[in-house]
Amino acid sequence: MKDGTRTILVAAAMAIALLANGQHAAAQSSAADETKRPAKRLMPPKYPELAKKLNLSGAVRIEVTIGPDGTVKHTRILGGHPLLAAAAEEAAQKSTFEPGPKETTEIIEFKF
Repeated sequence: MKDGTRTILVAAAMAIALLANGQHAAAQSSAADETKRPAKRLMPPKYPELAKKLNLSGAVRIEVTIGPDGTVKHTRILGGHPLLAAAAEEAAQKSTFEPGPKETTEIIEFKF
């Protein structure tokens, strides 16, 4: 096989792989959007006094497990400054969601 033909075949194979991967990611994204539980009441976090003094800001991501009745059963901090994370987790635990047919897991982001 000539070098030019080989290059074209490799480029075509890479393009097909990228397109297939992009379609798979889009399918996963739309499936995740369909299962998102709307919040009935998303509690705002209290800005910790020490964080105010240190002029801290940023986002904290919390994973919440929501029961069928819409109450938060479990929380887990995924990221954010530790001084802000505790306040965000407390707010997430006090939040409520729309009832659903089964237990679901959502990710909430609080911005300080």
